[in-house]
Amino acid sequence: MEQLKHECGVALIRLLRPLSHYQEKHGTWKYGLNKLYLMMEKQHNRGQEAAGLAAFKSEAVPGDEFFFRKRAEGTAAIQEIFSSVHSDIANYTQQELADVDFAGKKIPFAGEIYMGHLRYSTTGKSGLSYVHPFLRRNNWRAKNLCICANFNLTNVQEVFDNIAVKGQHPRMLSDTYLLLEQLGHRLDREAERCFEEATQRGLQDCEITRYIEDHIDVANMLREAASIWDGGYVLCGITGSGESFALRDPWGIRPAFWYKDDEIFALASERPVIQTTFDLEVGSIRELLPGQAIIIDKNGKLRTEQILAPQTYAACSFERVYFSRGSDADIYRERKEMGRQLVPAILKAVNHELDNTVFSYIPNTAETAYYGMIQGLDEYLNRKKTEDIIDITRNHFTHGQPSTKAELNDRISEILSRRIRTEKVAWKDIKMRTFIAEGNSRKDLAAHVYDITYGSLTPGKDNLVIIDDSIVRGTTLRESILRIMNRLHPKRIIIVSSSPQVRYPDYYGIDMTNMDEFIAFRAAVELHKERGTYGRLEDLYRRCKAQEDLPKEEVVNYIPELYRPFGVEEINRKMVELLRPEGVETEIHFVYLSLEGLHKACPTAPGDWYFSGNYPTPGGNKCVNAAFVRFMEQQ
Repeated sequence: MEQLKHECGVALIRLLRPLSHYQEKHGTWKYGLNKLYLMMEKQHNRGQEAAGLAAFKSEAVPGDEFFFRKRAEGTAAIQEIFSSVHSDIANYTQQELADVDFAGKKIPFAGEIYMGHLRYSTTGKSGLSYVHPFLRRNNWRAKNLCICANFNLTNVQEVFDNIAVKGQHPRMLSDTYLLLEQLGHRLDREAERCFEEATQRGLQDCEITRYIEDHIDVANMLREAASIWDGGYVLCGITGSGESFALRDPWGIRPAFWYKDDEIFALASERPVIQTTFDLEVGSIRELLPGQAIIIDKNGKLRTEQILAPQTYAACSFERVYFSRGSDADIYRERKEMGRQLVPAILKAVNHELDNTVFSYIPNTAETAYYGMIQGLDEYLNRKKTEDIIDITRNHFTHGQPSTKAELNDRISEILSRRIRTEKVAWKDIKMRTFIAEGNSRKDLAAHVYDITYGSLTPGKDNLVIIDDSIVRGTTLRESILRIMNRLHPKRIIIVSSSPQVRYPDYYGIDMTNMDEFIAFRAAVELHKERGTYGRLEDLYRRCKAQEDLPKEEVVNYIPELYRPFGVEEINRKMVELLRPEGVETEIHFVYLSLEGLHKACPTAPGDWYFSGNYPTPGGNKCVNAAFVRFMEQQ
């Protein structure tokens, strides 16, 4: 319902055969480039603010470029960068384009390694200087480095200090930039180690260079750099030596999947991206494990190494609820189960009045959960039908009620005819552009983002149940959804969320970092004010403030205490009060998936800090305390 900006997407391709192989088998040396385009388009859901790609050419000679990069901003960034690449390629003659050896040496983006990135800003920073991939240049090939990542670090200042204390002078406090400099520093040290070994062996000039490029150990670089990182990440990179790598955080917060055959290696943030691009069965694709790196050397030899010890597994459950593509087999099944898990609470909200209730969903985000909800309701209704038929049959033969066979048949037919009533009530209309800045006019435009199907329920008689995947801020509910649903004049409106109440900020790559963004938090604060317990918030503030200068490992997350006095239903009712549009008198209820229901539906993604406040890393605890301090100081 409310578009969340979220973690980015990465794509990495390593060709394992010479370019001539792809020319002969697939009809073009651009095979890797074309596959990267598909992988990025299939992950467009993960980044609509910017995109970038990088390519590495191993056959370049001194004087020629060996790293190529394109970046662009905007929702059409993928098309823009690939159009630019093909425009560069079009500058060559047909004879040159047909010559694979020439292409491998001279034509831009005719390389062996491709890396793509899709960006959603989680920091508010924009501009091409913040668009991945990031590139570190050096005249020594082995010291060149290109990286892109799907990540957020909670301890950027700590990483900055770690770099600065070694004598470096970082020019900005950006996590990606700092990672580039930190990794670059470790790559330099690794190159120097190889240089010492080469000179001890009596090698000279280009022999030393070749030795360094053959013996750079990326695993050493990653171990030294990543040991202090706190956060969720999948980091991809290419060195000037021709090594490519990907590293996943030790908590498994951010996802990564990979595939390898005898001609290609591919890695992406989502499994179906690789399935679709290479026409694969799900069993062919592997998941990068927490703390694990996959490294491919300059000769195409692949190895996995455990860079960081695995920590308590905390794969992001919001990936399953919202961010990842629903075409993944597991995610599709899990989202359906989320809908099914909601059935008992929905039945309670409508007083079990199924015959007078219409069920629908907010397009297009909750469609899969909707199918699961309807399936669960069908199962419930079928059980009720069975019970009712058994009862009237028993009564017929025992007490003569109904008295005739015809009456019995009519009653059974009536029971069997009961159906769960489903309608396409809400329609996602054209995207209204808010070029009108004035408050009331802007809100009026926002109210028309959705439209309704008039006549889809009986006014004053039917309940309307409408499911969405999440209710985070509540802005769209207040300004659009509740208003337009009220036009149908339902007896009551039940807004259902297929995820639990979002109560806490995220610090691992999703754009929600301030406490007062969440309607559940605002509702809890209002309840404290009403009950005269606001002093508890002031006490929480003092305890959080006292931890500001503590190391992250010593910080205690006190914020769950804010919600402890209230049940879910109390917060739901207060949210209804806060979000009820002026003039809407219809009875409104909120129903959220329980935390237990989430874990039953998504057993492989236990990371639930948005809902529970159980942050998997020490940095998360420090950040949420800091967010609460900011909130209190702004009051």
